[in-house]
This record gives sequence, structure tokens and C-alpha cells, in this order.
Amino acid sequence: MERIAIVGAGLIGRSWAIVFARAGHDVALHDADTGVLSHNLAVIDESLVDLEAAGLLDESPATIRKRIVGSGSVEDALAGAAYVQENIRETLDAKRAMFARMDAIAPPATILASSTSTIPMSQIGEGLPGRGRCVVAHPVNPPHLVPLVEIAPAPWTSAETVERTRSLLEAAGQVPIVVKKEIQGFILNRLQAALLAEAMRLFESGYASADDIDKCVRSGLGLRWSFMGPFETIDLNAPGGVLDYAGRYGPLLCEIAGSPRWSDATLEALETERREILSAEDLGKRAAWRDRQLMALLAHQRETGSPPKRG
Repeated sequence: MERIAIVGAGLIGRSWAIVFARAGHDVALHDADTGVLSHNLAVIDESLVDLEAAGLLDESPATIRKRIVGSGSVEDALAGAAYVQENIRETLDAKRAMFARMDAIAPPATILASSTSTIPMSQIGEGLPGRGRCVVAHPVNPPHLVPLVEIAPAPWTSAETVERTRSLLEAAGQVPIVVKKEIQGFILNRLQAALLAEAMRLFESGYASADDIDKCVRSGLGLRWSFMGPFETIDLNAPGGVLDYAGRYGPLLCEIAGSPRWSDATLEALETERREILSAEDLGKRAAWRDRQLMALLAHQRETGSPPKRG
């Protein structure tokens, strides 16, 4: 298995260490603050025990933990590493300096990835000799429990870097997506921001309490969204799929959102992608699958006593 270096051992870094060690990689975990490093190695021990108790490990915590070694310097951490995941503080100057340092010392084939949630790689890696191997791999916190990772290349990031990153993350049990063009906030944060902005507007205007708005997501949208995205949701919410749904509800939804009408070209492109994933003939079968997933989720909530009740 390829050796992985984690630079920055905080909340995200320690979680990344678990991701890769759990997948069988040797991991060098570095932090400039030795106290932070020691503390988070201990937190990793606790997390591995919790993961085992939840039935989420295929090996013992001790076996996985042996693959994670604290590293006293960036140079030691990067020696022989095939992939580096940077997690230092979220400032452009700090990340530029770290990437310049890593680019100077890492083996030529090493991928240099950043966990940044706000800064595009075109700003971090601009001017670096090895900028073609630099990429954003933005996780959701904590990545060892929430598997989505947004791979966001700069315009000059090589296709090989993107593909190697995607393959490595998939093999490690993550769910990578590729952001085709740089955009502020990437994809997940923009989706989250849109929902949160509307929730704030509804609360501020007095339409519903904060708890009732939370219930709309927790006991409504969130149930389906735990295993389906918005496009699959609408595809299954009308007998004829996406185009049928758009014809029935599109104008109203656009009016509510204050957005332009969905264009025919956009809807045709979406319909094409959805039918590549799921044929029109199988829409009914997939809807039945959706219902079984919801039953299983509701049964789990009943068994565990969630969502919490007042009192």
C-alpha cells in the first residue's frame, strides 16, 4: 500500500489519518505543535475504539493504530509518500508557504492535496514548479465518518493527478466527486449555504420556529437525502422522471426560489444523465427501493430513540 502523509494533526488531520490507516496505508501524521500531535494521537486511539464498538472496523484498533506514526518534521512525513493531505490553518499565506515547501521536498510523483474548504487551488499553487500535482481534496468533517470528498483541481492540475486522487480516495472508502470548474465554496458548501440562507429567512420573518424548521429537514427532506440527492429525488417524485417533474412543479419552485426558469437545454442534459444511471423502465423499481430504505431508516430511528423528543 502507498504511504500517506498528513500535514496538520487537528480535527480534520486526525480523521484523515484514520481514513487511510483503516484502508491499510502507513500514515505519517505531522503537526508543527508537538502537543497538538500527541493529543490527537490519543484522540485517534479513542476514535478507533468507538468505531470498533459500532462495527465499522474490519481489523482491530491496535492493528490500524500501528500504521499511524507521529512525524516530527514535514520532511520526515513526506519522505516516500505517494500522497499528502494538508490540513493547516485556513489562510492563503499559510497554505501557499506550506505548498511551496512541500513542492520543494516531496518526490516528483507525490500528489499534494489540501483540505481547504474556501481557497481555490489556483491561488494556493500558482507559480509552483509542480503545480500540476496540486489539488484540493475537501472533506466533510469528520471524513472518517462522512465519506464525501470534493476533488477541485486548478486549471493546470493534471488529469492524472485528479484520477489518481479519485482512485486513492475511492479505494480508501471515501466518496469523491470532481468539481469541473473552480467555484467559491465548491459544491457541498454552496448547497448547504442555499438551504441555510432560506432557513434563516423563514425564521427571521417569523414563519416557523427554529425547531420546526429543523424538523422539516430532520423528519422530511433529510430522510430521503440520507441516501439520495436532489436530482434522484425529483426523478422518482413524478411517474415520468425528471422532465415530468419539471413540467409539474418547476415553474412554482423557480418562483419560490426567485430563480430563472429551468431551461430546456438544462433539463434535457439532466434527463440524459439520469437515464444513463437509471432507465425510464426502472423508475418504479427504484421508487420501491427508496421506500424500503425509508422503512429501514425509520425502523432504526425507532430502535435508537431518534430523533430526540422534547421534555
